[in-house]
Amino acid sequence: MDIKGKIDEIVNKVKSDPNFAEQFKSEPVKAVEGVIGVDLPDDVVNNIVDGVKNKVSFDGLKEKLGGIFG
Repeated sequence: MDIKGKIDEIVNKVKSDPNFAEQFKSEPVKAVEGVIGVDLPDDVVNNIVDGVKNKVSFDGLKEKLGGIFG
């Protein structure tokens, strides 16, 4: 499984689907497993959840900084 690809897929879904974003906030493991379609070990799912959270936070920070500098 391409974990980086799955993280990117989930990040795009969080950004484009407000309902999914809310589910991800409240139940991130369930949301990730729903997108992936398989029940993975908790440590793998938690790594994906952390990757998505980091990427969403970083992308949000980039947008804010772009407004300041761009």
